[in-house]
Amino acid sequence: MDTIFALATAPGKAGVAVIRVSGPSAFDAGERLAGAVPTPRYASLRRLRDASGATLDDALVLCFEKGHSFTGERVVEFQIHGSQAIIGALLRELGQIDGLRMAEPGEFTRRALENGRLDLTQVEGLADLIEAETEAQRKQAQTLLEGAIGEKAEIWRTHLIRAAALLEAVIDFADEEVPEDVSDEVLLLIDRTREAVETQLRGIDAAERVRQGFEVAIVGAPNVGKSTLLNALAGREAAITSEYAGTTRDVIEVRMDLGGLPVTVLDTAGLRDTDDHVEGIGIARARDRAQRADLRVFLIDGDSPDMEPLPGDIVIQAKADLRGDGVSGKTGQGVGALVRQITDCLLSQASQAGLASRERHRLALAQAVDGLGLAESHVRIGEDRYDLAAEELRNVVRSLESLVGRIDVENLLDEIFASFCLGK
Repeated sequence: MDTIFALATAPGKAGVAVIRVSGPSAFDAGERLAGAVPTPRYASLRRLRDASGATLDDALVLCFEKGHSFTGERVVEFQIHGSQAIIGALLRELGQIDGLRMAEPGEFTRRALENGRLDLTQVEGLADLIEAETEAQRKQAQTLLEGAIGEKAEIWRTHLIRAAALLEAVIDFADEEVPEDVSDEVLLLIDRTREAVETQLRGIDAAERVRQGFEVAIVGAPNVGKSTLLNALAGREAAITSEYAGTTRDVIEVRMDLGGLPVTVLDTAGLRDTDDHVEGIGIARARDRAQRADLRVFLIDGDSPDMEPLPGDIVIQAKADLRGDGVSGKTGQGVGALVRQITDCLLSQASQAGLASRERHRLALAQAVDGLGLAESHVRIGEDRYDLAAEELRNVVRSLESLVGRIDVENLLDEIFASFCLGK
């Protein structure tokens, strides 16, 4: 493989910057720049020099031997002063060394996958960890990065290989007397695995919301105080407010962190019948976004809402500054209690989250559940269908192996790694 290098820290001025080199020539590059490299996994201060012998910087140099680095290859890291001039000079010097080239986006992580240091779900967890904005997202991503899905998939795989082996033993000795009936153990292994996979499948929607964020729509009639409430929640003038009905024509979004969950609060157009074409478009968008939101907060001012609340939605009296109860974005009355109520509702939804959180995971797990159902039906029919049951179990194993990236995922890799930065 080529030896690759890139800036591993964020671009721009900083106290320290890290440049990472990975591949078979990494130590050679380190020796060329630093004169000598420290013992692997021990850091040492070195003076870096260019090809002419001029000083580039004094850097902390850290080496990892093959099999002990993030990528699984020989790695050298230069921890230099975070000057853009120093960073540029060192990158140019590395680019002039034979056999070295600039890394492509995500190439360090891709090599970690190819060298068995990470499975595909761990790669996705790393991508999520880099993008995490809230505590719930961090915890979810860290669990994936630690290999939680891979561990479960390996347990499921082991059970199904055992079940298939029992069936194939009966097939191989069809002309001889098999000492015991294997169907009970096979059915038990299938049932336990299917129950575990279905549990993860049921938790995907909630896990996906934790990863991407929940949406909460503020819904109500015109001039009921929706935009004023949004501004109170945001702590700034995010939406225009006025005494004239129909001021809000489009959906206004404010991103928040509620109880560690990423939440986008939506201020929608007031729901009413109108002859105004533009306002009508805004109302149609409001209904659509509100229906697709994870939670709706209905502000009412005496009349019933023009849209039917769903189970779990919050219905609350508006303009508490005039009526005495409910919530008022103008004075802040009841806003704290409303935030706690919203947070509790979303935390309840998030508690249903499983480990799997992507559409790719959903497809692989759904295929596994379908295959397990077919395998069970074949086993229950009798020994004449054991060969079909064993084949279905092998298909399920392949679905689980694709989940962690062992097979049939090459077409996904470019898309996944394109989201990574150059130094990752």
